[in-house]
Amino acid sequence: MTDWMKALISPTATIRNAVEALDKSSTQIALVADEQGMLKGVITDGDIRRGLLVGKNLESPAADIMKTDFFSASEHEDQAALLATMKEKEYRQVPLLDDANRIVGLRTLMDMVAPPQMDNWVILMAGGLGQRLRPLTEDCPKPLLTVGGKPLLKTIVDQFVEHGFRKFYISVNYRAEMVEDYFGDGSKYGVKIRYLREDKQLGTAGAVGLMPEEVDKPVFVMNGDLLTRVDFPGMLAFHKEQKSRATMAVRRFDIQVPYGVVNVENNIITHLEEKPTHKFFVNAGIYILDPDIVAGIPKDEYLDMPTLFSQLMAKGETTAAFPIHEYWMDIGRKQDFDQANFDYDVHFRMKEEC
Repeated sequence: MTDWMKALISPTATIRNAVEALDKSSTQIALVADEQGMLKGVITDGDIRRGLLVGKNLESPAADIMKTDFFSASEHEDQAALLATMKEKEYRQVPLLDDANRIVGLRTLMDMVAPPQMDNWVILMAGGLGQRLRPLTEDCPKPLLTVGGKPLLKTIVDQFVEHGFRKFYISVNYRAEMVEDYFGDGSKYGVKIRYLREDKQLGTAGAVGLMPEEVDKPVFVMNGDLLTRVDFPGMLAFHKEQKSRATMAVRRFDIQVPYGVVNVENNIITHLEEKPTHKFFVNAGIYILDPDIVAGIPKDEYLDMPTLFSQLMAKGETTAAFPIHEYWMDIGRKQDFDQANFDYDVHFRMKEEC
């Protein structure tokens, strides 16, 4: 059962406070209420992501992205009727109000029904050499390095399983037999696991072209060296909402210039800016591809994901960016590996114990 009170934030809160409320409550919603408990608005995970895409940052007022035309129900509402409404309207959360319109609870689909079984295939990339992590990877493929007491790739699989995904392909190359021996066919974990065996490095998209079967639902593709708590069903819902053919998870990345920047035109100083910060979205290594995009990937040819997205954009296809605000770590260097082990208890083990 979720602790809805952890989702409460004040009308003066920031977007960062909303993100923290979502994370602490595991409800994927922040409830904006005043001191009297009057519900002023709600902020969903999608509202936060859309705000980040249009230039808001974590210190922006939460009120900037708050919805005031939300759906709520009476605390006396019949639960079966409420569940039927939530399914019909595709509401994932509904605030409950008392007779004075004060918030007294929250109903979520997660609490009311079992997690849905997702029929989408998930492709995990586990064939890299992990050269920047040597000597750790001399005798062990990077995705099997132990983070938080278990192999990194096992944590990734567990994250997908937690959200109802049960069908996996793992792309293997370097030390492939170690990955296959560890996971087998997946039956001991209650999932189905098959393997895409790369005889040569094919790139993230090229490995997808090895799939031996046609698919009829969007496919997840994820690098096998990521530690993250991304909302995978939320990303899939976003992909469908945007009518995207290919969606890329992106992270906000800021770089501060350590000097005063001088803008010059025709030897004349036009503007001075002291240590400006440049803000970017960077590729987070998680993708969703529509079935026909998967079918169109060439067989046995090198193709990385940025190139695939560039090709799709050149054809006028819709490609969407899904901004993630959850914990995310790319374990490419020794310092990243050490940090991930340090972070694990906070972001994963404590979640498992809740």
